[in-house]
Amino acid sequence: MLNESVINIKGVGEKLEEALIEMNIHSIEDLLFYFPNRYDNYQIKPLHELVHDEKVTIEGEVIGNPSLTFYGRKKSRLVISLQVEHMVVKGIMFNRPFAKKQLHPGDIVTLTGKWDQHRLQITVSNYKKGRAKSQDAIQPIYSLKGNVTNKQFVKLVKTAIQLYGNYVEEILPDTYLMNYKLPNREDALRQMHFPTNFQILKHAKRRFIYEEFLLFQLKMQWMKKRKKEATIGNSQNYDEQKLSTFIKKLPFTLTGAQQRSLDEILVDMKSPNRMNRLLQGDVGSGKTAVAAISLYASITCGKQGALMVPTEILAEQHYQSLKEMFEGYASVALLTGSIKGKNRKDILSKIHAHDVDLVIGTHALIQDEVVFSDLGMVVVDEQHRFGVRQRRTLREKGLYPDVLFMTATPIPRTLAITTFGDMDVSQIDEMPSGRKEVETYWVKDNMLDRVLTFIKREVQQGYQAYVICPLIEESDKLDIQNAVDLYHQLQTYYEPEIKVGLMHGRLHVDEKEEVMHQFSMNEIQVLVSTTVVEVGVNIPNATVMVIYDAERFGLSQLHQLRGRVGRGDAQSYCILVADPKGEVGKERMRIMTETTNGFELSEQDLQLRGPGDFFGKKQSGLPDFKVADVVHDYRALETARRDAQSIIQSELLHDKLYEKLHALLKQDEQLNGDALD
Repeated sequence: MLNESVINIKGVGEKLEEALIEMNIHSIEDLLFYFPNRYDNYQIKPLHELVHDEKVTIEGEVIGNPSLTFYGRKKSRLVISLQVEHMVVKGIMFNRPFAKKQLHPGDIVTLTGKWDQHRLQITVSNYKKGRAKSQDAIQPIYSLKGNVTNKQFVKLVKTAIQLYGNYVEEILPDTYLMNYKLPNREDALRQMHFPTNFQILKHAKRRFIYEEFLLFQLKMQWMKKRKKEATIGNSQNYDEQKLSTFIKKLPFTLTGAQQRSLDEILVDMKSPNRMNRLLQGDVGSGKTAVAAISLYASITCGKQGALMVPTEILAEQHYQSLKEMFEGYASVALLTGSIKGKNRKDILSKIHAHDVDLVIGTHALIQDEVVFSDLGMVVVDEQHRFGVRQRRTLREKGLYPDVLFMTATPIPRTLAITTFGDMDVSQIDEMPSGRKEVETYWVKDNMLDRVLTFIKREVQQGYQAYVICPLIEESDKLDIQNAVDLYHQLQTYYEPEIKVGLMHGRLHVDEKEEVMHQFSMNEIQVLVSTTVVEVGVNIPNATVMVIYDAERFGLSQLHQLRGRVGRGDAQSYCILVADPKGEVGKERMRIMTETTNGFELSEQDLQLRGPGDFFGKKQSGLPDFKVADVVHDYRALETARRDAQSIIQSELLHDKLYEKLHALLKQDEQLNGDALD
């Protein structure tokens, strides 16, 4: 019944059907589950219960004659005074001069609009003479397209609910409804459209938030299970004795979080299914050490390992540090685009002949000419910098190698659960002991001279500094200090005794590599750059990070930039130059100066910016939920994830109690390639 076309509802003609199809409403079911995006509240509440800046409805008696003033062309302002309870409240109406003739002293009127608690006044959007009707106190407002009016749509939904509401089937087992005190699906649906009161509406929303999250998580867990089972036969029984000796020889002790993440990875490696894990950790938390130990575990099984990183300079840095770490244990090779000729041929033949255990490189690793003898473990650093195809190509270089993705972008748990739902996630959420925290300061533009003097003092002690700004060149629209201008200003200020370099996204790859090479060799002391340095360089000698127009960056990006310093033994500093106008900007600066924990920051950033902006460019990879919100409803998300995990792992979908859920999932086109039966 519910999959019948909306044309079957009385009053839906061809034109209205076209408009509904544009809103993605094809069937009766689509219409029933097209929920309001907000509700107008026409409930009369006592004045002391009204909330500042919210839409409210009040009822009162007009006192005196309304006062009307005109300003500009066809613009007017009408002020009426009302007695409400024992108070005088002002009602402000714009561009409705005709209302003056309709409202007289002694009239009872009902006004709806935005409430100003401080001035005891309401900016009126609707008014009517007489008392408020008690019915329809809460009215649904829908997001509509074309010429469809809200009134018309409400009527349509009412008809659909009267005729088809009884056909809405429950999909959740009774135990879930009882345990979580959720209303049944039909009742919740009716309340979503025409709520009796806000308390009952809240429960209806709770029900659909949980349902949406559960269905989404079931898909994710199903795909995760399918991925794992699709690649049987990759159990890596590493040599525990050798691994233990290797770990003991390391010049540092693993933190609790590193050990926990390593244990999770090693369990994956021993399992017969292929590992697909994301290792998250703040800059400097020791992800590379965990990855190196995991790679060595694979090497003890007679396998080869590969580590792919986004830039040549980072590949070289990893090569130097891992060659030292693996000395006497395994052979390490470097493969980047700039290694050419005979040298390249030698490395390629060694990889093919298994004369090399571990290969570190850039995109060069995924070229067709690179053929591994027996690739057992792949580590991809800063995984978001590589496309899905590039990551897949590297994975396919071996027979089901285990894959570990690493990122220094601390993604809040809620987003990690949703975005990487088909991966296992390990978090390194503590820093190695003895590591000095980067001191962070927020200054206004008028303190720039002091900042430049401070940089000079640090450089004179042998250290280096980054100066970051948001744009490359002058822009008429944005009054932002840009990299090119700033570079010339600092050259004038510092040279010849201090060398200033310039780095931005429009430079050719070779030029970028050259600038970073000079900076890493301390041939450049102050590097002016856009955010391209955010990822992929390790300069332990850099102790100062100055960020211009810091209010233009999100917290996570500021934190990433701050992570470029504080990598050596010396005390490091991050200076945010910002003059934010809004409260959110000021709050962001305050948070940055108060916390250096990336995961805490990312949670706060999520609260301030919302999930869409979190990954930049709105390509957050987050599903479009109708009712649920991953930030505010994170508890429900956690619960749904746990439930979905237990349903999939216990193979309950084939149980009679879960058949409706099963049927709903089977309809999902995305899962058609992963048949659920």
